[in-house]
Amino acid sequence: MSTKSVPTAFDGIVVGGGPAGMFAAIAAGERGQRVLLLERNGRLGRKLLITGKGRCNLTNNCSAREVLENVPRNPRFLHSALAACPPERVMAFFEANGCPVKTERGGRVFPVSDRSASVLAALETALRRGGVRVEQGRVEEILTGNGAVCGVRTEREVYSAGWVILATGGLSYPATGSTGDGYALAAALGHTVVPGQGSLVPLETEGPDCPEMQGLSLKNVAVKLKDSRGKVLYEDFGELLFTHFGVSGPTVLSASAHLTGKCTLFIDLKPALTPEKLDARLLRELGAFPNRSLAHILSALLPRSMIPVFLRRLSLDGELSANALTRRDRQALCALLKAFPVVITGRRPVAEAIVTSGGVAVSEIDPRTMASKKVPGLYFAGEIIDCDAYTGGFNLQIAWATGFAAGRAAGEKTEIDKRQDLY
Repeated sequence: MSTKSVPTAFDGIVVGGGPAGMFAAIAAGERGQRVLLLERNGRLGRKLLITGKGRCNLTNNCSAREVLENVPRNPRFLHSALAACPPERVMAFFEANGCPVKTERGGRVFPVSDRSASVLAALETALRRGGVRVEQGRVEEILTGNGAVCGVRTEREVYSAGWVILATGGLSYPATGSTGDGYALAAALGHTVVPGQGSLVPLETEGPDCPEMQGLSLKNVAVKLKDSRGKVLYEDFGELLFTHFGVSGPTVLSASAHLTGKCTLFIDLKPALTPEKLDARLLRELGAFPNRSLAHILSALLPRSMIPVFLRRLSLDGELSANALTRRDRQALCALLKAFPVVITGRRPVAEAIVTSGGVAVSEIDPRTMASKKVPGLYFAGEIIDCDAYTGGFNLQIAWATGFAAGRAAGEKTEIDKRQDLY
């Protein structure tokens, strides 16, 4: 990038080359805007490339209403943006730009190629078609004049523009460039920033049990997250993984969005069986093999690495014969199978989170246009906004919808300004 004494002029500037930033630049470029997209990394979409384990779960094949049902934080704010850019529109965009998509379990949408690079290629195609100029640069300041945005200053150059869209992401995966730069830029212009913390993040637990079961993956289990008063904060069904620090997996990641203080995660290991049916099954096992050890009986009900943990929780000897198990012991075993408690002590660091919870306060952003209510010409898009959702493609859908709203509104602003200049 060359150093110039006179600011380079554009209609608008998008800061951040992630999903929201690219979609915003495309939406503005399609309106004939001269758009500059500034990305601090050497290439666009670094975080996008690693999502979905490199496959990129780019949205969810559902209605806008169903997307909102999967947004635990500030869903009402997204109503207008999702109405204008629902999943259907996002899927059509990628199909039209050379990235065929497919729908998998749970409505999750992936590129047919199973490669996130195909998603990025489609976005880059649309950027070129819209005449968007892409440059590398880290924005250090958003410039204002007469109370309105007039450009940005990077570490090497100054650019003038009538509007700026901040789409710098949150704090998760800092190696991809999400280091909270946008929060400081927004705060410098008077915006309130809700402190960021990890959402869709693994959870840490107390005690040795989870580390002892490290690597064990459970499928088709039901989970309930309860607070210290026993109130159910979240419940789900699916997969869970024990780790050296605690628990992870899809059900845990979504539960993390609801964590408040010290909570307990209860795992139902036999969700298809009622307590009565489970007790009847256990009675049959004990009756059929009265001389077998309890540890052997449990091998038909539990993964091997869970058996020592269960026996310790129940204060039972694994060598105890089946016919020596008391009714009270059997009831305690059934209860533990239906509600295996794991005490949660906190989230893993935000750097390990899939998305950031927190960001620019939604009360200071116009929900129809993503425009700042404080600074004319300033817009927001994507993870920098205080909204986040569950797993399943919903967070990327938020990025596309808010990016589209911001880019379209910014483009319309320039058109209006130019018409006014004629009179």
